[in-house]
Amino acid sequence: MPIIPGIFHNTILVSAVIAWFIAQILKIAVNLFLLKRLNFKLLFSSGGFPSSHSATVSALTLGIGKYYGWDSPIFAVSAVYCMVVLYDAAGVRRAAGKQAEVLNQLLERLSQGSDLAQDRLKELIGHTPLEVFGGVIVGIVVGLLL
Repeated sequence: MPIIPGIFHNTILVSAVIAWFIAQILKIAVNLFLLKRLNFKLLFSSGGFPSSHSATVSALTLGIGKYYGWDSPIFAVSAVYCMVVLYDAAGVRRAAGKQAEVLNQLLERLSQGSDLAQDRLKELIGHTPLEVFGGVIVGIVVGLLL
């Protein structure tokens, strides 16, 4: 089968991409509900509820388990990969976001009245455990439906 049709017939890949897309759409909906603002930039941003990283790897891992078996080596690789991504989203990337927030505050204080021009660091790059959990739920639901 040629490459492009083959990609679109790969249910595991399609479910992971759909889980990512649904999580990103849900970020826009949650933002609209909570802040009463429609922000389409969230479609391509990281951070927020639900975690699209978590949704993607959860759907991927579930699809691999369903298709290749829960005892297959490829499922084991995917499950470990999923755990690393979930840990990174709620741990390392969240800590980096908090550090960016502190650095931005310091830069604001230092730059008052001076010509120090510095772009703000992106603060919303990680996730709370609830955001990660929300992403996992999205991934599981999409993985079970496809």
